[in-house]
Amino acid sequence: MPRIASKKIKDEESFLRQLRVHGMKVTPQRLAVHRAMMELVHASADMVKQRIGDSCRISTVSVYGILSELADKGIYSRRMSATSKMFFDIDPRRHVHLYDSRNNEFLDVNDDTLLPLVESGLRGKRFRGYKMDGIDIQIICHPTRKKVL
Repeated sequence: MPRIASKKIKDEESFLRQLRVHGMKVTPQRLAVHRAMMELVHASADMVKQRIGDSCRISTVSVYGILSELADKGIYSRRMSATSKMFFDIDPRRHVHLYDSRNNEFLDVNDDTLLPLVESGLRGKRFRGYKMDGIDIQIICHPTRKKVL
């Protein structure tokens, strides 16, 4: 069953509303995962678990399960890194990402013209033996200067 993308979660109340819409209970673990994701934006289960720390008793496996469930419901989305590690994104809407291959990080590209441009270029194209389900653009790049802390 295809998932319907929710709007980007802007605050905790929006998140709680999305849980209720999808018939999911509000638990301390889900809240802890979401609060960590609001800070991280794009993160793996390991990164979320590290951000949560000891503030909530939860395993990395449970964090992954919660993130996957939220992505399955369209509340979050998934991103696959070049190292084959699953990342999650608090913005389930279709949008373009930069993938920093040196630092293994995702960044949102805020340009509403890119996806329509690619879609118009692909309109009417056929790929023998395949049916196109969608377009997911990830621009692989690396920093041109050192990060300023």
